[in-house]
Amino acid sequence: MREIILITIAGPDRPGISARLTRILAGHSVNILDISQAVIHDHLSLGMLIETPSEQESALLMKAALFAAHEIGLTARFTPISAESYQHWVAGQGKPRYIVTLLARKVTAEHIATVSALVAENGLNIDGLQRLSGRVPLESEQPDASRKACVEFSVRGEPRDIQGMRAAFLRLANELNLDIAFQKDNAFRRNRRIVCFDMDSTLIEHEVIDELARAAGVGDEVAAITERAMNGELDFTESFKARVALLKGLDESVLSGIAERLQLSEGAEQLIHTLKALGYKTAILSGGFTYFGHYLQQRLGIDYVHANELEIEGGKVTGNVVGRVVDGQRKAELLREIAKKEGVNLEQVIAVGDGANDLPMLGIAGLGIAFRAKPLVKQNAKQAISTLGLDGILYLLGVRDRDLDHAR
Repeated sequence: MREIILITIAGPDRPGISARLTRILAGHSVNILDISQAVIHDHLSLGMLIETPSEQESALLMKAALFAAHEIGLTARFTPISAESYQHWVAGQGKPRYIVTLLARKVTAEHIATVSALVAENGLNIDGLQRLSGRVPLESEQPDASRKACVEFSVRGEPRDIQGMRAAFLRLANELNLDIAFQKDNAFRRNRRIVCFDMDSTLIEHEVIDELARAAGVGDEVAAITERAMNGELDFTESFKARVALLKGLDESVLSGIAERLQLSEGAEQLIHTLKALGYKTAILSGGFTYFGHYLQQRLGIDYVHANELEIEGGKVTGNVVGRVVDGQRKAELLREIAKKEGVNLEQVIAVGDGANDLPMLGIAGLGIAFRAKPLVKQNAKQAISTLGLDGILYLLGVRDRDLDHAR
C-alpha cells in the first residue's frame, strides 16, 4: 500500500546534499509530490513531500535517508500524511495567490510581525518569504537614508475584505515608516512591458514650472497654485493655464539653464537603466513641458515623451501653451495609445506619478504607483512608494538586487 511522507531536512549547507538525498529516494521508486528548499546564512532547510510504493519501501528509504543525513551532520524528520489531508492540500491549489511586498530602509521584526498578523487576520496563509534586497553588512558606511530593504511574502487565499486590508496596509505604512504593496500573483505581474512616468516631482525632484516662475519673479504666486492643483483642490487645466500666463516675457535662454540643473529623483537612473536592459518601453506623460521632457529623453533614453509645448515667440515666453493641455484625462488617453501601439494589455503597463492629475493613468494601468505622493493620491492609488527611491519599483516586479549585476 502506497504511503505519503513529508521529509524535512535541516542543518549546515554544503554542495551535493540534495543530489545525495534524492538519489537515495530514487533507489526506492519514490515520486516527488512537492519540494522546497531555502538556505539562510549557510543553513539549509529542505522539505519534500513524497509518495512511496509500499510501507516496506518507506521503512527502507527512511532508514537510508536518516543514516545519510546523520553522516553529513543534518537532522531528518519523517511525517506520515493521510490521503485525506493530501487531497485537501491538492484542492487548495486553485485558491488565489497574492504578493505582499514590504519596503523600508531597514526591515525590523516589528515590520514582519505586524504585516504577518494583518495577512492572517484577513484569512490568508503565507506560503513563502524571501528577501529581495542585498545582504546588509553589520557595519556599513552607507547612511540609513540611502539603504534599501525588501521582503516579499507569497500568500494564498481570498482576503475577507480586500479594500479594508489595503486601507489597513496604508495605515500601517504611515505608522511604521515603510511601504506595503499588495498585488495579485498572476502572469501579468511577471510580464509588465511598459512604464509611464509623470515627470515633475516623480522622475525629477523639481516642479519645473516653479523653477521657471522663480526665474520670472513670480515664484510665490505660481507655487501656491501648483500646490493646490497637485492636492486636487483646483482644476488642473485651468490652474495650469493661469500659471503659464504668469511666465509671459521670460527669456527663452532660461530654459537651458534650468534643464542642466535638473536633479533626478533617487533611484531614477538605476530604474530606467534596468528597465531598458530588461526590454521595457518607457514613457514620460507629463503636465510639464516638452522642452524638459526631451532633455530627459536624451539623458535617460526614454522611448516616448508627451507633455505641453510652451509657446515662444521672438525668444520670449508668450504665456500660452500650444495645443491641448496634457491633463489627467489626456495622460490616461496617451497611456492607452502607447499600450495599443506596443501591442500590450493595459495589465502589462505600469504608471508612476505623484499628483492628483496622475490618478486617471494610475487607475487604468495594471500597476499604478503613487511615488512620494500627496495624501489624496496615496489613498486612491493601487500601490504607493514613499520610503525608497524610484528603483524600489523593481522590487514590485520581483527583481532582486543580485539580479542587477546581470542587467548592467
